Amino acid sequence: MTETSESAAVVAAFGAAWAAHDLDKALSMTTDDCVFESTGPAPDGIQHKGRDEIRQAWQAIFDDTASRFVVEDSLAAGDRVVERWTYSWNGGHIRGVDLFRVRDGKVCEKFAYVKG
Repeated sequence: MTETSESAAVVAAFGAAWAAHDLDKALSMTTDDCVFESTGPAPDGIQHKGRDEIRQAWQAIFDDTASRFVVEDSLAAGDRVVERWTYSWNGGHIRGVDLFRVRDGKVCEKFAYVKG
């Protein structure tokens, strides 16, 4: 398996954990030193480092079982993956892009950006 296909497979499995609202599984697929940059507050979001901080940032999203992320497009190159997505919840939706980096078979960076 090439680095590109491995990175794509890791991010796809990570996305499946999100779709299942399985926070523990998603976090198990991140490195200990993973960095997540959230979309808010504007203009730059907040950087969360490590699983504990990331759990706090993601908990409400995973708890909302009516919400859905749908990947519109995905592009992998080496250890990087870019995904364009729509996130829907009761009463609304947003569209955005995630920039991932994969290291040792796990997500080590997830930087999120949204339209609007």
